Amino acid sequence: MLEFDHVSKHFGTKPALTDLTFTVQPGQLFGFCGANGAGKTTAMRIALGVLDADHGTVRWRGVPVDDESRRRIGYMPEERGLYAKMRPRDQLVYFARLGGVPTAVARRRADEWIERLGVTMTPTDTLERLSLGNQQRIQLIAALIHDPQVLILDEPFSGLDPVAVDAMAQALTEFAARGVPVVFSSHQLELVERLCDRVGILAQGRLVAEGTVEELRAADGQSRLRICVTGAPPGWEERLPGARPIGREGGTVTVSLAERASARQVLAAAQSMGELEHFSWHQPTLAEVFRKSVAP
Repeated sequence: MLEFDHVSKHFGTKPALTDLTFTVQPGQLFGFCGANGAGKTTAMRIALGVLDADHGTVRWRGVPVDDESRRRIGYMPEERGLYAKMRPRDQLVYFARLGGVPTAVARRRADEWIERLGVTMTPTDTLERLSLGNQQRIQLIAALIHDPQVLILDEPFSGLDPVAVDAMAQALTEFAARGVPVVFSSHQLELVERLCDRVGILAQGRLVAEGTVEELRAADGQSRLRICVTGAPPGWEERLPGARPIGREGGTVTVSLAERASARQVLAAAQSMGELEHFSWHQPTLAEVFRKSVAP
């Protein structure tokens, strides 16, 4: 179990984290969401010992994280830290050996991960000759190759094509299935929604929402309908009784119902305005929950 216990951090007079508290259970995928500057990277760096917290503690298995337990963490920084002039396979073997993996095992694992994640390169290529997507794959392998007991990944899916995203997601899911706590940050909220057991939303250094996606949806507290009407006059959605338009995708409008509004009345009004093509209840997406949670 990985615990952030009332962690706070200031840079000068500016608060970067305020009383950050959450727990990642063994085998959980925890999505860490927030706008740029919300404090996600700061929290991860504190867990790795790159930064010291002003207050609070990060614990692993009930004990404050120290140099020994950090050796068991697989970390992928947002700002990539590999060696541009060095061949990727040599780097992976080097990082694995730093994690205590024997050389022969490190070479085998490097070859297996390179093949699995579909890294495209020649034996003589240095890292700087690879595409950004392939560099991203190598960076992820460097975090995984020593078989860590905790994974902390900062924007691991950034800049990847859909095939690479699926391969990485499968790898993280397999680590979680083995009981490894996995924390990753991402701006790709549809991916977080699909993969994660729990989600934390950070705004200006504070955890403003945390729970499963279903719990976050339930806490949203708004009833929504999706309606598509063809042949309706312009602005028809503004005339629905007790409903407020909050979004549109093509010809489909999403409306939020007032507390005592009747869905039947909305349905009848929509039918009177044109040809009703679609009418259904709509669960908020994680992106919608996120926008509401971080709104000033």
